[in-house]
Amino acid sequence: MNNLTIKQFRYFEALARHGHFGRAADACAVSQPALSLQIKDLEESLGAILFERGPRQARLTSFGEEFALRVGSILRAVDELGDLARASRHRLAGRLRLGVIPTVAPYLLPTIIGKLTHLYEGLDLHVRETLTAKLIQELAEGRLDTAIVALPVSEPSLEEIALFTENFVLVRPGTEAGKPIPDIETLREMRLLLLEEGHCFRDQALDFCKLNAALPRELLEGSSLSTLVQMVGAGIGVTLIPEMAVAVETRSASVSIARFKTVEPARTIGMVWRKTSPLAGQLLQIAEVVRQSADVLRHEHGRASAAS
Repeated sequence: MNNLTIKQFRYFEALARHGHFGRAADACAVSQPALSLQIKDLEESLGAILFERGPRQARLTSFGEEFALRVGSILRAVDELGDLARASRHRLAGRLRLGVIPTVAPYLLPTIIGKLTHLYEGLDLHVRETLTAKLIQELAEGRLDTAIVALPVSEPSLEEIALFTENFVLVRPGTEAGKPIPDIETLREMRLLLLEEGHCFRDQALDFCKLNAALPRELLEGSSLSTLVQMVGAGIGVTLIPEMAVAVETRSASVSIARFKTVEPARTIGMVWRKTSPLAGQLLQIAEVVRQSADVLRHEHGRASAAS
């Protein structure tokens, strides 16, 4: 087994993750025959079969599952060696893999990317937008360096740093502008539009409304904040969105925005990364850029509100 290679481990990890030779080859930017050959050579070196091959799927064998655990640890250690070298330069450069939740990415990313590009010429930024649970998993597996999420995530292996807090606003049809703002009890009786399961923003909205996620009769779901706002504009119901989404999502919808007068629902946005990451110092610099970007966004929204 002296001829095992890191390349084979990366191909193996990709195939274990995707369960399909074609998709794994695409993820590794190689041809499918090249990936298949490396997996075959790896199995021959080990003297054991790693995958059950089917017409549409490659599934890990029992041995493959055990092997995957150790390969994951090896690849994380190799990646951290690269991170250690980057950290020694004391300046952000090279690849940075950043995850962002969908209820932040469309609104904050343009400013973040602009600032990072200006400040760090040698930075190669790779952005991944997906749900919190997936981001946490990919952080743990070493496939992301850091992620912007709603806190807390309460993972012992991750460092959390709070960056800013923002309120939620109520979105109603445009015909309801000027009407009294509903209290929580009234809101619970309305047709509430929320993101589908898996979004942390959905859970935060349900918690504010004191609703059981499985029970509300008048609860309808959408796949994005944009979909929810357009549904409100069509008169289907009401929804909650974070302040940072207001300017983008309401510009083409016939809706009105209202702020809750007594208890305002809110969320804390922050960054998380592995406690073992050698890039912790550099990630603190990124966190400051994210905080400044959020401040810029809030000031722009404040000026827009004052003008309207």
